[in-house]
Amino acid sequence: MNKFTHITVTSIEQALPFLAQGAQPLAGGTDMLTRLKDGLASPERLLSLRELDELRGMQRRDDGTLWIGARTTLTELERETAIAGGPYRALAQAAHSAASPQLRNVATIGGNMLQESRCWYYRSATPCWLKGGDSCPARSGDHQAHALFDTSPCVTVHPSDPATALLALGGSVLVQSAAGRATLELSQLLVAPTAERRRLTTLASDALLLGIALPALDGWHSIYLKAMQRATYAFALASVAVALRLEAGCVAEARIALGGVATTPWLVGAAASTLIGQPLTAASIAAASELAVADARPLPQTAYKATLIRQLLSAALQQLA
Repeated sequence: MNKFTHITVTSIEQALPFLAQGAQPLAGGTDMLTRLKDGLASPERLLSLRELDELRGMQRRDDGTLWIGARTTLTELERETAIAGGPYRALAQAAHSAASPQLRNVATIGGNMLQESRCWYYRSATPCWLKGGDSCPARSGDHQAHALFDTSPCVTVHPSDPATALLALGGSVLVQSAAGRATLELSQLLVAPTAERRRLTTLASDALLLGIALPALDGWHSIYLKAMQRATYAFALASVAVALRLEAGCVAEARIALGGVATTPWLVGAAASTLIGQPLTAASIAAASELAVADARPLPQTAYKATLIRQLLSAALQQLA
């Protein structure tokens, strides 16, 4: 690794000028340290956020919104009673499945959402489009863990489990830069890379992710399921997060998000809409599961993911029923 200066700040106001000068933030470090070792980042200064207690913890606000600080660890998310046993259960399940206990103890929700691609071409010395190259070598190479939905010249998949759950739960994020604070929908923060922005996020380099707000979901239920290459603690080959509210035995509201299938967590509105007004029967579940992958554009080695999504979504809806 290149030498760097390590800076510790004690307030957001102290942090912002350093970010504007090119320092890169460091929270749990589970992604940043691997990027440094892989040569994917070589900042002259790393800005430690460990003393920013205002970015940690969970709080229920007067309007029912659940606030989660960006420095809250995955372990804290999975153990928090208000999340694990209520309508936000999908988030607790996603946090638990994201990594080993040792990593969950230090990995933060903010860092997990903003982590970089885990594509083996991106993480190696191979030139690739996401790193500024001319093409994506995964398209013609080994891409069995890559995209089912083609959204960008890059065919990596977004690596965050919690981000998929947060999308299904209708989460938004609060960011701050020298220009002030702004609230973004998750779909505005996690956006497919473009030629002008070869990153998995729209967060500016001088901005700081402060936390996540989840709407009050009284009467809702949620679930997160994923398929992996090994039994536990691997990145998702495919995953589903479902949040819905039943009324008189029928689905009144629903949101379905998919993970491991695109450069962003993938919301499938048509699949969710087909459930509205319907009881969760074998027929309605099968119809939603088919619609979830109706627009898939698989690569030669990723067509199997459509089958995984159908099976996972069917299982998730059956469990919610």
